[in-house]
Formats: sequence, structure tokens, C-alpha cells
Amino acid sequence: MKKIPYGISNYEELIVDNYYYVDKTMYIEKLENLAEKRIMFLRPRKFGKTLFTSTLENYYDIKKKDKFEKLFSETYIGKNSTKTRNSYHILRFNFSGIDTRTEETTINGFKANVQTSIQGFVGYYGLDFYINQEQTAEAMLDSLFQAFRIQKNDEKIYVIIDEYDHFANELLGFNTEKFKKLVSENGKVRKWYEILKKGTETVVDRIFITGVAPITLDSLTSGFNIGSDITKDEEFNEMLGFTKDELIKIMQEQDIEEKTQKILLPLMKENYDGYMFSVFGKENVYNSNMCLYLLSYYIRLKKLPEKLVDVNIVSDYSKLAKMLEICESENKLSILERIISGEGIVAEITQKFNPEVGFGEEEFVSMLFYLGYLTISEELLGKAKLQIPNVVMREIYSEYFIHIMSEKAELRVEGSDYND
Repeated sequence: MKKIPYGISNYEELIVDNYYYVDKTMYIEKLENLAEKRIMFLRPRKFGKTLFTSTLENYYDIKKKDKFEKLFSETYIGKNSTKTRNSYHILRFNFSGIDTRTEETTINGFKANVQTSIQGFVGYYGLDFYINQEQTAEAMLDSLFQAFRIQKNDEKIYVIIDEYDHFANELLGFNTEKFKKLVSENGKVRKWYEILKKGTETVVDRIFITGVAPITLDSLTSGFNIGSDITKDEEFNEMLGFTKDELIKIMQEQDIEEKTQKILLPLMKENYDGYMFSVFGKENVYNSNMCLYLLSYYIRLKKLPEKLVDVNIVSDYSKLAKMLEICESENKLSILERIISGEGIVAEITQKFNPEVGFGEEEFVSMLFYLGYLTISEELLGKAKLQIPNVVMREIYSEYFIHIMSEKAELRVEGSDYND
């Protein structure tokens, strides 16, 4: 019996250590079938983004040809491999964990992150490359591309960027002016993306970028034109998260009795299901992290956890208040009231946020969608009707929203009355 992979985001570790893998590799083929090679894909926190990028890394890594059968023999892509398997040098970045207290710590953290990734790339692939720590982050990247082109002839790089927006979202929530400086025409982050774009003319063949919200896209697009944002494409609606059938297969593999499955599945549906990311999507998906949290606990202790809300999910939304304070809409209070009441709201989901233009009502509602607080319930004349997806999301956010509403209305609400 395979182990439940709660908290595992490294694909090779998951396979080698005999964890159960919900096969999403058919989407590798779908991604390759797209005309565009530079992809942006967004999902809420804890939805399996890092594991998927790790899957891409293991599939395309030129140094893992000998491991292909071991890693992918039981998957869809293992039986239907593409011509490009194990044909790239993988250059991976993860921009979470950057210190955003000041402009200087943010720039230094961004540079250190880039340097660490380049060091790992150079060491792993045996490049003859000196990292000049006096260079800026964008100069380091440019120098790497030049050295790679000389040493590797016609070989290509696949760039994977995980949590591309993590530090930028955090900085935007606390200091909008500092954010604007970093992504302005002469900003350090924007210049780095300009170099990445320049690399696509020579050594960079494919790019896959993932994060939570398109908060930096409009600010960066002059420096780096994202080829294709497939976040809301119906074809990729179920690429991350679990479908009902996938959950049932997990429970069957774990030898959970059918009568117990009939208890667990409705419980997970009520608390973790309801996510639809395309107005034309065919099936809702469950938050995969939440489902694995419950199943892991139940299999280990043969009982349900006392709290159905994973504390790791709650902590990921701790900065929500700051993120939403940038909303300039006078109707924010009424919007929150409609959402909490269950009425829902009809809106056009913004594909790019530009803080320099403003962050109004449409952007506010869209941000709630990208963060996972709202999801698409139906399509109405080209727009989306958005509602809270499940009980857990209602619990996580209701206290905060009621607090905001009571402050705006100059009311005092006792903590014990929040749930009521």
C-alpha cells in the first residue's frame, strides 16, 4: 500500500519513497500541444503547484534519462511520452521567502534567490561559469545565458518559476510605492524579466511560471510579455486539485471501506470542494492539500481530525488583510456583505492587475477569486457568478471580513459572536 503524500512536493521523492501519486501527467502532453511555449498558470495556495513544477522538472531534465522508466512508467506520460522528454537543462526559480521589510532587503533577497538558483544550475550541469557576486540579478542571468550558449551549442533551457508573485504580493500589500519602484521601467525585477525575455531569442526554449495572482503581470509585461495565461482555460481546469473520481481512487488504494468512503467523501465535498476556475469548466475540483490532510490523519489514527481546517492553509492567508487594504472601491463593504450572505457576485475576472492604474471593485473581487475565497459557480452572459466554494473558506475568511465590516460600520462585535 502506498503512503499518502501529504506535504510532499518533490516528484522524485514521492515516486521513489512509494507515495501515492494522483496522475496529472496527461497535462504535460496538453501543454506541449499548445502553440505557445511560454506559459503562465495560477492557482490558490496549497493546490499542488510546486509538485506539478517538480513533475515537469523530472520529465524534461536531460540528466534524468536513465531514471525515466523508474519515475514515469506507471503514469500516462510514461506510456505516451513526447519527443521532448529529457531534452532540456532545467533552470528553476522559487521566489518565496524573500525579506520585504525594506526596498534594500527585497532587492538583496531577490538577487540572493537568483544567485542560489544559478549556482545550483551551474553545479548540476557542470558548466564552466564564474558567478560574479558584484553583478546585479539581471546581469547574472544574462551572463549565464551567454556562457550556456557558448558551451552547450544547440541545447536548450527550460525555465520554471514557482511562486513568481510571492514576494511582490507581500510587498504590494505593505508598501505600494516600493512595489512600483521594483517593477517600474527601471526597476530591478522588471529588468530581470527583460533579460529572461531576451534569453528566449537564444537559449531559453520553454518557460512555465506559476503563482497565485496576476498582481505583477501588467507591471512586468513591457519587460516580459507572457506568451499565454492558461489559468482560466477549461482544458486545464482540473490540472491541479482533485476530482471526485481521483479522491475515490485514493481511498480505494488505501483500503478504506466503502461505508467509510461514504462518510468521508461528503465531508470533503462540503469542506474542500467547489472550485471552478473556468466559466466553461466541466467539473469542480477539491483542494488537494486539504483532502490529503484529512485522509492522512484518518488513516493514521482511524478518526477525523478535531479541526477540519489545516492550520497550514490558515497561516498562508495571514497577509490577506494587507493585500485587500489596497482596494480603493467605496463599495467594498457592500461587496463583502453580499459575499458573506451567500448571495454571490457577478463580475468579469481581471486577467492582469496594474496598481499604477488603480485597484478598484473589479480587481478586489478578482483577487478574492485568485486567492481561492471565491470560485465560479456559473456563467452569465460572458461574466462569472462568484461564490464562496466551501465551508472551510467561509470559516477562514468570515471572521476577518466581519471584522472589516464592523470597523467600517463603527460597530463592536464580540469574538464569540463571529460565527453567529
